[in-house]
Amino acid sequence: MQLQPAGAGPVDARAGEADALPRPTASADRERDARLRGIVEGHIDFVARVLRNAGSPSAEIDDDVQRTFIIAARKLDDVRPGAEKSFILRVALNVAAHARRTLARRREVTVEPTLEMADAAASPEQIVDRNQARRMLDRILQKMHADLRTVFVLFEVEEMSMIEIAAALGIPQGTVASRLRRARAEFRARLDAIRAPSESEKQR
Repeated sequence: MQLQPAGAGPVDARAGEADALPRPTASADRERDARLRGIVEGHIDFVARVLRNAGSPSAEIDDDVQRTFIIAARKLDDVRPGAEKSFILRVALNVAAHARRTLARRREVTVEPTLEMADAAASPEQIVDRNQARRMLDRILQKMHADLRTVFVLFEVEEMSMIEIAAALGIPQGTVASRLRRARAEFRARLDAIRAPSESEKQR
């Protein structure tokens, strides 16, 4: 029988195992940091657009972008190379969904979207038209069901393919196609409803 030193507690057989576990090397840490920087730099604008179009209040977009990448950093080791965009998309959609629920609980009114940086070559009339179009798009998207809005925005705005959307959302391609058809029909109907009063005023 092996004697323990006086005052020592029971021997934990797992203690040696913890010491034997491989520890991340400095090189691995650098590679991970470089990968995270690449994801942030390559997708920060994409994440901001997804958050905005998915319903995050515009006043909180910057904070939600940070939340998205903080969550991504924590789970980065579980993301296979090449799947970063799909992963970051799912995280952003979850962050936006949380923001919508928080907003609903507080019964706050969504802040009007802030003006985006103007194109230096655009005329004042073009900037006004662009801002009006953006507000109209926001107005329609806010009224659409989240599932339809997500597919519509990813396909029509982000120009992702149905295959990419299906993989990112974890749903069949047929479901993507069905939601896109319904979203397009709803978008056209809501757009016509908005335009109708303006057209009738012009005819007076």
